[in-house]
Amino acid sequence: MTTHNRGAGAAHLEEIAYSMTEIDTRPNDGRFLGMEEIVAEALEHLMTSMFPYHFGKSRGRFVETEKRTWELMRAYDALSQAFNLIYENPEQVVDKVEELIDALPGILEILKTDIQAGYEGDPAAKSPDEIIITYPSFRAIATFRLAHKLYEMNVPMIPRVMTELAHQATGIDIHPGATIGEYFFIDHGTGVVIGETTTIGHHVKLYQHVTLGAKSFDLAEDGTPVKGVKRHPDIGDRVVIYSGATILGGDTRIGDDCVIGGNVWLTHSLEAGKTITNKSSGQQLWQGRREVESGDIAMDENTSPLFI
Repeated sequence: MTTHNRGAGAAHLEEIAYSMTEIDTRPNDGRFLGMEEIVAEALEHLMTSMFPYHFGKSRGRFVETEKRTWELMRAYDALSQAFNLIYENPEQVVDKVEELIDALPGILEILKTDIQAGYEGDPAAKSPDEIIITYPSFRAIATFRLAHKLYEMNVPMIPRVMTELAHQATGIDIHPGATIGEYFFIDHGTGVVIGETTTIGHHVKLYQHVTLGAKSFDLAEDGTPVKGVKRHPDIGDRVVIYSGATILGGDTRIGDDCVIGGNVWLTHSLEAGKTITNKSSGQQLWQGRREVESGDIAMDENTSPLFI
């Protein structure tokens, strides 16, 4: 067994630690320490309170209302700890926690529509229970719905922590600032990116590796991106966006009932009812960016799948 000279080792490690301490990495004096773990705990209790027959460890010990009450109490405590890292006023902490808790019935109503959209939109789904328990997209969407409420409440940090926890677990990156309507479904989901100022209507379906992103960034005098401007596209109702499609720009509007084909690169608006595809010839995709309009079909000819 290898042993260490703890005396010499400790002195050296202390020297390294001192050198690291001299490098300022505490813009907020460490006040967010432990936030990720606390928010993760709160998120699990919130999910279990909404879906007591699907999440959580206890089974058959409580009736539904009792279990939900228990989980809400634990979520309340964890949320209070997280908010205490942000707000100095205890009354403000209580107000924020209670505002989120009071919003849960409404969030659950919207999530029921998302579950229905998943069950009706995927022939492989055998039951709504399967959507709730096994689909990573549902976990990401449910987390987003909670985080979006906090975003609307102007709560800093915590909404981003929530959606990044979902991002790490599912590969689906939805910014809490996005606005997403009812009956939303992401099939498969890996690699989906939805930016902060995106708006999505009702009954929208996305597939894997879809990006709803920014075309470019305006820069401030210090070289950083300008904040608070519309950067991401608007998606209408009953739109289907297939795998690998990239739609960019704050002035890009996809009309109702459009279909966006796989690997399409789109930076302009599309009228309602249009279908746009990435035309290919065998394995070779057409060069250039010429658009071909034919009836209700618009073919955007690109060189290859593109990445951001």
